[in-house]
Amino acid sequence: MLDIMKYQGILLPAEIETAKMSGDLDKAQELINRWMKDDKVPEAMKKRLQIEQEILGRIPDEYPFSEEEALEMIRQEIPDFTMEELREWEDCGAAGWIVRNGTKYLQSRFYASMKKVYPEIRERAGGEPSDSSLLDRNIADMKKNGRASWHVQLKASLKIRDEAFKKGKVRVHLPVPAACANMKNIRILAMSHDGAYIADESSVSRTVYFEKDLTENETFWVEFSYDSCVEYNDPRPEDVTGVTDEYTSEQEPQIVFTPLIKALCRELSGDETNPLVLARRFYDFVTKHVVYSFMPEYLTLGVIPDYCASRLKGDCGVQALLFITLCRCAGIPAKWQSGRFVTPDTVGNHDWAMFKVEPFGWMFADCSFGGSAYRAGCYERHDYYFGNLDPFRLASCNELLAEFDPPKKHWRIDPFDNQRGEAEFEDRGLTRQELEMDCKVIRMEKYE
Repeated sequence: MLDIMKYQGILLPAEIETAKMSGDLDKAQELINRWMKDDKVPEAMKKRLQIEQEILGRIPDEYPFSEEEALEMIRQEIPDFTMEELREWEDCGAAGWIVRNGTKYLQSRFYASMKKVYPEIRERAGGEPSDSSLLDRNIADMKKNGRASWHVQLKASLKIRDEAFKKGKVRVHLPVPAACANMKNIRILAMSHDGAYIADESSVSRTVYFEKDLTENETFWVEFSYDSCVEYNDPRPEDVTGVTDEYTSEQEPQIVFTPLIKALCRELSGDETNPLVLARRFYDFVTKHVVYSFMPEYLTLGVIPDYCASRLKGDCGVQALLFITLCRCAGIPAKWQSGRFVTPDTVGNHDWAMFKVEPFGWMFADCSFGGSAYRAGCYERHDYYFGNLDPFRLASCNELLAEFDPPKKHWRIDPFDNQRGEAEFEDRGLTRQELEMDCKVIRMEKYE
């Protein structure tokens, strides 16, 4: 299914776009079906409409809460919260919403996003301030020793929710570490089922693949270990010798030099030509101007760098894509890396960027972590995440929009990334809402 993704940038026919934007998703689907049956419609447009059919089917799950339901959810923790307040947060873009069939619906993680980003909401809800002491200790350690290495052992699992399960063939992909500069000594230790296929370490979107005929619901899991090793970088503009021409081209449908990207690149670049200074300007724009926000599924966002630059909000992957696209537009090599952020206490999905300036080679940029540090006034940490990464990572994906080995037959939950796991029956892919996915830390320790 990844083959058709390059058509996502094609504009929708006006009547379909109008029906979608007015919230009449049934009418939009009806119009798409009419266009799909028309022999005069080019094949490229039909492929774009095939993508839109999938997007329209996902929107209700991504925006499930009416305003009344959203308000009741907040009042469980903030009893005096008012509808007027909620609408103020909607108007400033902090609580994402759409209109569907004449009713306003809020994004599935709008409240979690508000609590994560806005201290006043978190405090009213009784939450504790975020603790960044582990990150700050790592920065001090990296600057002192020049590197950091951690041994990590994890167990990732996936199970179909009982209400979605049916007997028959099930195919499951679970992400595991992929070979890259910051992943060493990768080992697959144990798996739930015999006969699983383990993609080669060189796979840029690496998974363990299970294919089983099930008569009853079962959990699929894989246990693995790796060493996360990172070097400290302190690049200086006066030492720059130039850039290579790798990873500087467009990559449809997301890394594209749209009019907005070109204009923003020119505005931020000015007369500057030093690629390290330019990359820092792009990083500063994203970290200082883009507000973190949990996102709907990426497939529903359109051209993601434009989404981020025009709305000035986005999660880790959205921010990384804007940085990568601006770098490439300026001729600076940049690429994607993603997987999970792993500490002894937590495991969460995460995306970040890499960029290359000679003679320093490939370096990291984590705009999400940098942005949260900047908002908190932690400017040393903000500086650190331009050029550096912490060792608390699992990198399972080294390219955007990379195919699995073997490929998934039906639509992936996230065609662009490889973080959580995917599953499908013979006749359809399973949605995020139909799966229980987890990743637990078995062992994690620092070593010299």
